[in-house]
Amino acid sequence: MLVIAGPCVIETPDITRDLAGFLQAATRNQGMGFVFKSSYDKANRTSVKSYRGPGLASGLNLLRQIKEETGAPVISDVHNLAEVEPAAAILDVIQIPAFLCRQTDLVQAVARTGRVVNVKKGQFLSPWDMAHVIEKITAAGNENILITERGASFGYNNLVVDMRALPIMRRFGYPVVFDATHSVQLPGGGQGCSSGDRDLIAPLARAAVAAGVDGVFMEVHPDPDQALCDGPNTLSQKDFPDLITTLNRIDLLVKNKGPER
Repeated sequence: MLVIAGPCVIETPDITRDLAGFLQAATRNQGMGFVFKSSYDKANRTSVKSYRGPGLASGLNLLRQIKEETGAPVISDVHNLAEVEPAAAILDVIQIPAFLCRQTDLVQAVARTGRVVNVKKGQFLSPWDMAHVIEKITAAGNENILITERGASFGYNNLVVDMRALPIMRRFGYPVVFDATHSVQLPGGGQGCSSGDRDLIAPLARAAVAAGVDGVFMEVHPDPDQALCDGPNTLSQKDFPDLITTLNRIDLLVKNKGPER
């Protein structure tokens, strides 16, 4: 099973590097695939005062260094056409944010890079609507696609996860990833920021893996209460090894890959 994990946004080089090494070691110990994630720019923050990250050039440079130092593939999200070419020069996986998953020009520009495309399903889309997003990518000549579920809007400042969406989207023939941390977010639910309930990360992740997903996406931080972005819905670094151990056991059981470890 694939694990995509890392801090929501690049904060300091030391925090980012240390976390990348820790997450890689933990996943390797379980025999799981690993992609390191972090954003160089969070362009969709609730408030103009919110921290967005170090920016395109400096953020991509740090991700390049982490990739060279650890050997782990790296992923980050793009928000406009100007970012696509420089991002493709460094990233192994380019992510289309949920709010932008219907932006045809952006989706197809990313697809044409030939990189793996991870599309976050918009909170406003049904699972079957993702067929049209996939068609845009394949029409641009790219079959390297991941589809990520991150919850659906449920009234104001709330999300709900419909576990039926996971097997429905797997019918499209591409790997499905469950975003266990954004799914417990309360969008705009704080004062000028989003809130969340990190206590629900583990139960939802276990349920998604039991439903047969191909990977799990998690934002992880050494001290979520001090994180500069998405702290309330971020998993603590200390809880990561135990959670992925459990997820790996469930995955092996559900997919009949052998005895539990």
